[in-house]
Amino acid sequence: MIRNKYVSGLLGFLFLCSTFACKKELNVGNPNLPTTDENVNNESGIIALSIGAVYINGFQKGDAWLGDSYFSLPYGYSELLADVVGAQASNQLISTISIPEYFILDNNSRVNTNISNVSQLRANNTRAQTGSGYNPLYYQWLNMYALNGACNKVLSIVDNITFSGDAKTKSNTIKAWCYWWKGYAYASIGSMYYSGLIIDQDGTSSNNYVLKDSVIAASNKYLHMTADLLSGGISSSGDYSSVLGQLIPAFCQVGKGGVLTTDMWLRNINTLLARNILVNKLAPFVNGNPDAVITKASTDVMTTADWNEVLTLATNGVKASDYVFTGRSAAANGFFTADGGNVAALTTGVNTAITFRLSERFVQNLKAGDKRLANNFNTTTKYLDDLSFGTRYSMIDGGAGTSGVYVYGSKSTGNYELFIGPSYEENALMLAEANIRLGNTDAGLAYIDAVRAYMGAGVAAVAGTGLTKVSALKELVMERRAALVFRGLSFYDNRRWGWTYDISNGGGSYGNTFLTSASVVNTNVTINYNFMDYWDVPADEADLNPPGEGSAPVKNPNF
Repeated sequence: MIRNKYVSGLLGFLFLCSTFACKKELNVGNPNLPTTDENVNNESGIIALSIGAVYINGFQKGDAWLGDSYFSLPYGYSELLADVVGAQASNQLISTISIPEYFILDNNSRVNTNISNVSQLRANNTRAQTGSGYNPLYYQWLNMYALNGACNKVLSIVDNITFSGDAKTKSNTIKAWCYWWKGYAYASIGSMYYSGLIIDQDGTSSNNYVLKDSVIAASNKYLHMTADLLSGGISSSGDYSSVLGQLIPAFCQVGKGGVLTTDMWLRNINTLLARNILVNKLAPFVNGNPDAVITKASTDVMTTADWNEVLTLATNGVKASDYVFTGRSAAANGFFTADGGNVAALTTGVNTAITFRLSERFVQNLKAGDKRLANNFNTTTKYLDDLSFGTRYSMIDGGAGTSGVYVYGSKSTGNYELFIGPSYEENALMLAEANIRLGNTDAGLAYIDAVRAYMGAGVAAVAGTGLTKVSALKELVMERRAALVFRGLSFYDNRRWGWTYDISNGGGSYGNTFLTSASVVNTNVTINYNFMDYWDVPADEADLNPPGEGSAPVKNPNF
């Protein structure tokens, strides 16, 4: 079972000393048989273990299949399934997982691809295919349960550690760290898989699979536990900052990354709580219809109460001046490389010679005159393909140098700022969408304008221009796809807007730009993706750990 093989074994612990310059006191001894009760018995040891639990177990170990971190392949699937990027290589099904079942070109000709997302996910969800590198369902589950289990290990030890200074503050800071990342892990599982497992004690196991909603509830529980500690369990700001400053690698304390104050962290929690609601409910916006109905889905539609809760949480969410949880590449001892450790890096470069190719459907979200367009993309070469990932665009490494304009990707060490958790842009765009859906159209548009200004887009403001709800939602959709790309959110958006569902069930994507293999640019293409909305449990878990009596299904029954 993944839990037992990868979590209880504490792979991250084995690599702490080589990766994060762990103190000699940690005394790992035999790297194949660590005895944490003996090795982790002081402050430096528990901090080192807490670092490895997140950055090695959670974000690096087991990710050498395509790229070299959680942010290259699991994040990559999100961008592939959202049609932000396409790929030609056969590794891990990246060349076929994002291909729609059919598309209709501007001349009304229908092109059937004879590729089914659901069929290929199911056909490759075997342990043998995992071993061969062809089971997409495996990777996110692997990382997030490794992260969760490693945090359980830290929590099982921390109360036995003697700390200097304000011991309670230091202990609670480490507990808050673990609770936050457990909340993050459960959010990732519950937002992607139809069911999951709740494992909250070190060394324990379970075959009681629960529905994704219960996994999200577990995420919310741990996020609230984090908030409770930050609000009432930190009495020494100096000791808190000292511990958190050690837990976050120094090379990540750059730009928007840094040592969060307790208030900043609380706002990050509120934004993630809002995300848990937003990305796991439907808010259909199909073919310009904000009242579209999806007749076959694994989740419910956002209610007015849901929108109001998102509004309340995001109002108290991440501010533009806040630090958030980010990652950077490093010259040595990092947890991902500059040229292969994230989706942006794998998309950067000439479109005929890179892993991921920027989709025409992504670029169409940037308006003419948007400085992000000129600063990040060129049309020097074309990549033509018979299916759906032909493109005129290549992404410029490090941007073209326009001051104050967001840069989408860089392969230079330390340059690219990877968002691991929530961001200001995400929070502001949740405020925008909630306001528009609740009838406060201009208030929502003002947040869209704010994000565009923050990223240096330089486009005309849309607030106060008399836009209708439909037009405002179009602006919202364009900006979420443009601003939040490569952050592991894109698929969730396409799913909740209804685009990934079969046209016969009310879904589909309309008005798309599409480059054919004959080099013809179409601008009004209809795409029928028909993707599985929430993934099955990977066979590496379900086969070795069969569901117990009363468990939730391990296969999505809606597909």
